[in-house]
Amino acid sequence: MPNSDLLPSLLFKINQNQLALEAAIMELTLWVEQRGSGEVGGNVRGALETISKNEDFIKMTLAVLMAPE
Repeated sequence: MPNSDLLPSLLFKINQNQLALEAAIMELTLWVEQRGSGEVGGNVRGALETISKNEDFIKMTLAVLMAPE
């Protein structure tokens, strides 16, 4: 398999890892907020919005990269 064929698979796996980290961080955020640290929770949620905003573009780009030519 040429190296260029590995790139879409690598990016897909990195994206999966990113989404898993987002979910784990959100769980921790909920835990922190339940203990009265709303400001910290709000800051984390703001940072996580970037991941959410970029997700559609990432999915679309991966679909193009992984599509057979």
